[in-house]
Amino acid sequence: MRKRHLVVALGLLGMLCVPAHAEARDISRETLAPNDGWAAADGGTTGGAAADGAHVYTVTDRAGLVRALDGGSDTPKIIKIAGTIDANTDDDGDRLDCADYATDGYGLKKYLGAYDPRTWGSAPPSGPQEEARKASAARQAERVVLPVGSNTTIVGLGSKAVLKGGSLQVSNADNVIIRNLELRDAYDCFPVWQPNTGGLGDWKTAYDTLWLRGATHVWVDHVTASDKGHPDEKEPTYFARNYLRHDGLLDITNGSDLVTVSWSRFADHDKAMLIGNGDTATGDRGKLRVTLHHNEFESVVQRAPRVRFGQVHLYNNRYVVPDDAHDYRYSVGVSTESGIHAENNAFHTPGHIEAADLVKSWNGTALHQSGTLFNGYPVDLLAIYNAYNSGSERDLTADVGWTPTLHTKIDSAGTADREVARGAGAGRTP
Repeated sequence: MRKRHLVVALGLLGMLCVPAHAEARDISRETLAPNDGWAAADGGTTGGAAADGAHVYTVTDRAGLVRALDGGSDTPKIIKIAGTIDANTDDDGDRLDCADYATDGYGLKKYLGAYDPRTWGSAPPSGPQEEARKASAARQAERVVLPVGSNTTIVGLGSKAVLKGGSLQVSNADNVIIRNLELRDAYDCFPVWQPNTGGLGDWKTAYDTLWLRGATHVWVDHVTASDKGHPDEKEPTYFARNYLRHDGLLDITNGSDLVTVSWSRFADHDKAMLIGNGDTATGDRGKLRVTLHHNEFESVVQRAPRVRFGQVHLYNNRYVVPDDAHDYRYSVGVSTESGIHAENNAFHTPGHIEAADLVKSWNGTALHQSGTLFNGYPVDLLAIYNAYNSGSERDLTADVGWTPTLHTKIDSAGTADREVARGAGAGRTP
């Protein structure tokens, strides 16, 4: 009996010595590790790590987030998001829908009637309904566009931090970190009809969940971005085109530079990631240097990514195309003067999608690839692309004009595939 009592006592002592739960790791002052991609170049990326105590915020609603962002000021700041923040809310926190933003007599039926190509023709929309659409769109933009200034860190607390309906915009800012946050459903209430886009016309939307525009030294890590809540595939068709409500998940444009995107998940979307926004934007030469590693692209139709001008290191990423995908177009887009260095990426697709479908070129000339897995088998994407497109498009070359030197350990595609499936996205331990 004495021995049993001693064992129990020792057990209780052990319980007293071990805390009931370990303290959660505080990532808010963490900075990008040396050599972790392009964002580690030229001094690295520290975000708001230098913030004083007065500029560390925990926010739970849109109003608090707006106050903490301080209009995109450059003051070092750390913003911790707790729970779900809905950008489509008024100053009292009440939910706003599209009808609340509509003004000046705007109505979708009126808009469709005014600009039906059968009667309006191919000229860009103009007149009362287009002016009303612009005014209504401006009202929504006032609520959902959230400017992020230099020297800022934004982190989600715990496993369920969500920014819903907002468009985080890092414009002409430097030194920004965004981590452990779900960005969901940047829904545009007022798309514009563009009759001359793509030959058949198309709907143009306004908001990316995260938009880097003229931004430098940005680290995006363990972020999940999707259309969750309002998938475009369930939207109606108008003028024989899908009525799109979402733009990009993460667009990197207008001379942005030195960006690392790691351990993030991009899902359930059409055009996921655009790097470089125009073939004529020659000022982007020497910029748009981006590293994408250990990310998952699942149920993404295209642009994962599409690259113009930039030097992009694409390694250890996982691509999943679902069995019911009927509109899949491509994953890696090689566009004007781009230099994509792709290593050890894994692709999973249904049987009707071939390896040749994974790459598409628009005026691009170069793609370095190695270590690619396609449905578990090694493939040479460059050789397959050139063989498949022989006679219809010019061949791509493996000489992209540069070799990556800033990167973490590059695993085999198979190892990375398993690790990314387990660890990418918000709510997963960074």
